[in-house]
Amino acid sequence: MELVEKTALKENPPQFDIGDTVDVHLKILEGNKERIQVFSGVVIARSGTGSKEMFSVRRIVAGEGVERKFPVHSPKIEKVEVTRSAIVRRAKLYFLRGRVGKAVRLKERRRV
Repeated sequence: MELVEKTALKENPPQFDIGDTVDVHLKILEGNKERIQVFSGVVIARSGTGSKEMFSVRRIVAGEGVERKFPVHSPKIEKVEVTRSAIVRRAKLYFLRGRVGKAVRLKERRRV
């Protein structure tokens, strides 16, 4: 089973942590055209290992929270860009679901 899964893994998987604000560039098929759509938000969770590894991204759209799960090794993901990093003390940031407005902000981590 491991040999089969190894062929599906990306050589350079994206590097990001929980609490990072990321731009996920997705390939979208519309008819016979392919375009790239960007989903921006905060990584609130990572789960799984190997080819089954997933991450959840949350953002606020028109006052509503929108969450989306992505497979890390999916061929539909073009790239994942980290725009901000935050200082977090948990592995899952589900507490952000109950917050709105300025309460959603996380303390920024300075990278040198």
